[in-house]
Amino acid sequence: MTAIDEDRDRRGPAGWNADPVLILTLVLLLGFVAQGPVRQLLATPVLQSWLTVFVAVVVQALPFLVVGVLLSAGLAVFVPPAFFARVLPNRPALAVPVAGLAGAVLPGCECASVPVAGALVRGGVTPSAAVAFLLSAPAINPVVLTATAVAFPGQPRMVVARFVASLAASCVMGWLWQRLGRPDWLRPRAHAHGDGEGRGEAFWGSVRHDVMHAGGFLVGGAMAAATLKAVVPSSWLYAAAGNPVVAVLALSVLAVLLSICSEADAFVASSLTQFSLTARLAFLVVGPMIDLKLFGMQAATFGRGFALRFAPVTFVVAAGTAVATGAVLR
Repeated sequence: MTAIDEDRDRRGPAGWNADPVLILTLVLLLGFVAQGPVRQLLATPVLQSWLTVFVAVVVQALPFLVVGVLLSAGLAVFVPPAFFARVLPNRPALAVPVAGLAGAVLPGCECASVPVAGALVRGGVTPSAAVAFLLSAPAINPVVLTATAVAFPGQPRMVVARFVASLAASCVMGWLWQRLGRPDWLRPRAHAHGDGEGRGEAFWGSVRHDVMHAGGFLVGGAMAAATLKAVVPSSWLYAAAGNPVVAVLALSVLAVLLSICSEADAFVASSLTQFSLTARLAFLVVGPMIDLKLFGMQAATFGRGFALRFAPVTFVVAAGTAVATGAVLR
């Protein structure tokens, strides 16, 4: 390839040089020219309320997200799957709750729990126990529970309820898989991440990927929460929140659509003050177990047949255990 061809490739098909410095300069120039309308827009009460909620959610949640990503990357890179096969009981019925409780000691966000669960199955761990760990690790680990306590100050029952409901849902799904699951539904594919890399390179590569990936969903979730608070008429929210069934379903579906990392979702839930604690608990239990990004990751790791069967059952079980737990701890 000649130098002219390389230059043409950099310029793109239209021959325009997409220089990042030039783009940044144009954006700054546009902002300077339009600073008057921008100031007027920022001065409106609606946008000020939107920015307040958005910044509060992001600033509060970001440290927990970073800590969770660091811990989950370390788990994925430095803890071999054979370790779990050695420590779990041989009986699947007992291995399920033990694997579920392991999620409280070995934290991992959703982005890491799926490939780790795939590695567990390939390493000889019974699939029902791997399913329980897959669901519990992002939901009841210490970082997530600490973030929940910070997001709901003075309400320790929310921390207890999240732990109990998430662990119960994980165990129920593990036992259901043990009884009804078929081996041909679960076909974990080889995970190529880190091939040819040292552990340090694989660790930091995983951290960079997960921070960017989960950070994008955090920003999207914060924007959605801010929009609900500042733009959606409060009468609509109170109407949805006034019906217990609609409230639980609405926040459960919202958790699936927003796909927020579990280290950050408590701060979004705490901002939805129109809804009951039970409805917000459903948001916190459903989100780490099944959302849009998890469905894609589960389909890529275990096969589409697994994801299509697993996702709807997980949604029902997670929402059901949240409602049951909320009723008991009310």
